[in-house]
Amino acid sequence: MADTGDLITSKIDGIRYIEKPPLPYWVVAGSYKIFGENTFATHLPNSLAMLGLTWLAWVWTRRVWGQRAGLYAGLAVLTSVGPFLFTRFIIPEAELSLFLLVALYALITGLEDDRPNRFYWVYACVALATLTKGLIAPVFFIGAAVPYLMLTGQWRRWRVLKPFTGTLLFLLIAAPWHILCGIYNPDQGHPVGNHPTMGNVHGFFYFYFINEHVLRFFNLRYPHDYNKMPGYAYWLTHLIWLFPWSIFLPAAVVAAWRTRKSWLQHLQRDAGKTVDFYLDHAVREDVGTYIAGLKFKVRTIWLLSLFSAWTLLFFSLSTNQEYYTFPVWVPIMMLIVGIVAGIEEGRSPVGSPEGSKPLLSTKWLTGAQAALAVVGVLSAIALGWGLWTSRNLPFVPDIGTVLAHRGVGDYTLSMSHLFDLTGASFAALRLPASLAAVVLLIGPAAGWILRLRKRHMAATVSVALTFAVFLIAAHIAFARFEPMLSSKKAADTIIAKGLPDDELIIWGDESTGSSVIFYTHKFLKSPVAPIVTQQCGQHGEGTTLLWGSCYPDAPKIALSEDELSKTWGTGNRKWLFAEDPDQAKVESLLKGRLYPVEYIADKALWTDRPLQ
Repeated sequence: MADTGDLITSKIDGIRYIEKPPLPYWVVAGSYKIFGENTFATHLPNSLAMLGLTWLAWVWTRRVWGQRAGLYAGLAVLTSVGPFLFTRFIIPEAELSLFLLVALYALITGLEDDRPNRFYWVYACVALATLTKGLIAPVFFIGAAVPYLMLTGQWRRWRVLKPFTGTLLFLLIAAPWHILCGIYNPDQGHPVGNHPTMGNVHGFFYFYFINEHVLRFFNLRYPHDYNKMPGYAYWLTHLIWLFPWSIFLPAAVVAAWRTRKSWLQHLQRDAGKTVDFYLDHAVREDVGTYIAGLKFKVRTIWLLSLFSAWTLLFFSLSTNQEYYTFPVWVPIMMLIVGIVAGIEEGRSPVGSPEGSKPLLSTKWLTGAQAALAVVGVLSAIALGWGLWTSRNLPFVPDIGTVLAHRGVGDYTLSMSHLFDLTGASFAALRLPASLAAVVLLIGPAAGWILRLRKRHMAATVSVALTFAVFLIAAHIAFARFEPMLSSKKAADTIIAKGLPDDELIIWGDESTGSSVIFYTHKFLKSPVAPIVTQQCGQHGEGTTLLWGSCYPDAPKIALSEDELSKTWGTGNRKWLFAEDPDQAKVESLLKGRLYPVEYIADKALWTDRPLQ
């Protein structure tokens, strides 16, 4: 988009790629125009979205549960495992989460503060979320907002929600791109069924709305290049994504259970208006302000809980990936830290008279941090063992050469490579492993001691500080994994030893060499990189670009193995990049005519003539 100026039809390697909405690409393209095409500009929108989420979590939680809870909410967003892991590569979940959280906040504050103009923020943010991730955005928002309005009785105020002008605003923002993309990318030929063939392919409207939304939900989308997590893994991994703050989840669940009989109190507009209620709270200076705050708290809990529950349920039924539930992580963190702060401050159940017994004992927090201390000690021992077994081994710059390559989850899981660690691999991870071992040994134990000494705020902040340092260690470790996770080194080699007229060829799907294409894009003159696959292949070949490659006007970037063999060694220098599963095929096809340039972890780079 930055190069061509075409903001309607996104393309990869010259091929239509219209399965995703455009806003994340628009934002990154704009960032490229300002900062240049580099990794900083690529990651900047995600970083800003995370800062926005942190700020909004702080603002909203502070208003509901107070200053302490607001601080904890901001720290939780910045130090949890899930947001750290899934903002290291470019997916739109952070932006989606921000738009939806702003929409939820605008909804509740528009109603509670009687600020009707905020409802336009609701419609605008849901529209932007639709342009970020598709139709799941309004589905998630409506699935929480409608039950919320029914439960609170605020559906009776439907006129103040501006349903007509708001819907018009939504359509003005969200509809134009969808309409234009459908016009620019119509049906081609005579498509039959859900499998495109060369020259016969459904256009945008069918592909985007039916294949990518409806059929994906029912696990019928074509091509089937995705997976669905087992049910137990889907639910249990949320303990990891919310870690370390998930250690307080049992306390939050117990608090919710103990107050189950009062869940609906103070939710309706007329709730609490009894003589006894006012007598119970007559000692307060401003009963009206207290009641307004009480209702806002109860309604916030319901709105965040409905949104989280609906989204989690949706993806438990649909196809899913680990990060699909990203939008609920911040709301759940807000609910958890609200309970934590309440326990620390000795708050009584919502709506109880002044001086009532606290909802939960601080022993729940002490037990949680004791469990975290145990986890920290065990983790430090495991890391120490790895460091000890590798103490006499030399530092290995390419960690891929000493990994086990167990292929857990076929490397579709975010932490698959952790299962590849061996004793020898710790030679490349001495610094991050040492740092992680020390902080996990000391930090959680110190937090537990602080909790025992009733220094509760310091104990909770220590959780954030501990995992801030741990995530720095994890960042260093990810940098050591760069040969496995990135192909930048291969691109650097091409730039250092090649010429702009050279040609880059990727064996297999374009996504396997996307890093090489990105980093050599400005150096090589050719606007596309040929890929060795079948054009419009029907058996799993080139799945990323399958639908777009079936268009009759699609540029011919696909090379057959025979075409590669015939052109190899002719014309300008050629560079061939392949990952481990395909290297044997390459060496068999071009035997005797390959000049190895570099082997990096599970990737190989060859050229077709000797390097001078």
